[in-house]
Amino acid sequence: MFVKQYTAEGRELLRSGETPWNVYPRPQMRRSSFLNLNGTWEFCVRKMPHLPEMYDKEILVPFCPESLLSGLDIEVKPGSNLFYRTHFTLPEGFQKDRVLLHVGAADQKAEIYVNGRHMCSHTGGYEAFTADITDGLLEEENELVIRVFDNLKDLTLPYGKQTLNRGGMWYTPVSGIWQTVWLESVPTDYITGLNICCEGTTVRITAENTNTGVITVHTPHGAEIYPLDHGQAVVAPKNPRLWSPEDPYLYEFTVETDSDRVDSYFALRTLDIHNVDGIPRLCLNGKPYFFHGLLDQGYWSDGLFTPAAPECYERDILMAKEMGFNTLRKHIKVEAEAFYYACDRLGMIVFQDMVNNGDYAYIRDTVLPTFGKQRSNDVNMHKDTATRRAFISGMEATVRQLRNHPSIVYWTIFNEGWGQFDSDSVCRLLRTLDNTRFIDSTSGWFRRNETDVDSRHIYFGPWGQLRASDKPLVLSEFGGHCYAVEDHIFNPEKSYGYKNCKSPEELQVSLNEVYRIRIIPAIKKGLCAAILTQISDVEDEINGLVTYDREVLKVDPVRMRAISRQLNAALFPKEQEAFL
Repeated sequence: MFVKQYTAEGRELLRSGETPWNVYPRPQMRRSSFLNLNGTWEFCVRKMPHLPEMYDKEILVPFCPESLLSGLDIEVKPGSNLFYRTHFTLPEGFQKDRVLLHVGAADQKAEIYVNGRHMCSHTGGYEAFTADITDGLLEEENELVIRVFDNLKDLTLPYGKQTLNRGGMWYTPVSGIWQTVWLESVPTDYITGLNICCEGTTVRITAENTNTGVITVHTPHGAEIYPLDHGQAVVAPKNPRLWSPEDPYLYEFTVETDSDRVDSYFALRTLDIHNVDGIPRLCLNGKPYFFHGLLDQGYWSDGLFTPAAPECYERDILMAKEMGFNTLRKHIKVEAEAFYYACDRLGMIVFQDMVNNGDYAYIRDTVLPTFGKQRSNDVNMHKDTATRRAFISGMEATVRQLRNHPSIVYWTIFNEGWGQFDSDSVCRLLRTLDNTRFIDSTSGWFRRNETDVDSRHIYFGPWGQLRASDKPLVLSEFGGHCYAVEDHIFNPEKSYGYKNCKSPEELQVSLNEVYRIRIIPAIKKGLCAAILTQISDVEDEINGLVTYDREVLKVDPVRMRAISRQLNAALFPKEQEAFL
């Protein structure tokens, strides 16, 4: 019997009855027009794809039907069609020329109908998509129907940690709409997107679908004006202020054309690999930086993929910072942009994973490589053409959607061999999409040649392999230390993790020891980053530093901050000696 619990934010949302997620959903490209369509929709699940005449349920959008917050908490069988229906009337003066419907994410395949007219189709459960619905609108009330098809038995499309038979490190599947649905009005000639490319102390900004216009950058020293030339401008603020977790400074700017205006922001920072005393180091803003991180699965006890409110992201980020962490590895999931915006402005580095697809085999992909059985070549792994194409499509969509966020410094392509294929070629493709960030082609094992880092996972050993080679050394997963907090456990009958502790004190001592004995000594041998599993419990997994419902922090923030100081002292021992 699973114990499903609400977060404090979830309880408040239900108590207030307010529209969920009633915030602007695209913080890096803001317009004045915004109509949120979240809330209670009619809902039904059908085997057949044709539009239904009757809807027998209600659902709270944007929460998936498997979640508590949706109001349903039901199992959706694979191969089902999920139908959502709502009605809306545009506010007076809302429509300029065109009206766009945006869906933050819907898993896996979606179709949009306005007043019975098919407007668009989309495949991919982790990225936003847009439909121009202007030609289907009526002057008065409009009917919007969204059909979502989900089939987790077919592993072609990216699916992440979802599984039909949840348990252990695999979680309850998520079906249908799980991010905000909203409308905006735009002129006929409108800016379709922004590409913000940080190049050290300058930023190249491209306004898509326009040639001329003006960028106004707001700095502490006043406004700086840059004209667009063929839609581009190179922005070089005077007295540049670099972004870091310690000083997450953001520059606000506006792009204006003859017909359109959008507001956005950027940050300045540099990412390099330098040889320091014979050891390759990951550097932020020209200086070696230790990326002290937590694995972040992005699951919530009441909303699964979707927290009750954007403030939940802030709560997790600030909790991690209070414990001295500066990095979150977003694990095999793409979040709503509100998460990355919070990381940008609060100062939290993100290692962003791509979302895996293809089959997973426990012996092949976990047991054998854990004990040193490595593949010499991955060119022929996961040879299915459609599955490979779907992964590439998902990777391209992830980069397009997230590339403007300065908090993201690191892309992870494949994790522990799940769906891995020809990683050298995939890495080269990713570099054509974004060559400004670190790339980890194979997190854990099965490393090939094309990668920026030597990425290891160690839960049981051998710890002796934590020594730099020709590339910066990253411990992209370790830990898994468990403590079950009574009355805050999802599955009282079965838990999952790697080292069980019987009390908060035992957990804290266990963490102190692994950092003191394993991590800190490895820094002088070349270790550049260490990602502890994990920020929160997730269903059966009780190896989080906070419980699944985010109610109980299991560790002492003061003692965790002490670990952070020791990590920095190990990276800069000469500076520490001078300080002392």
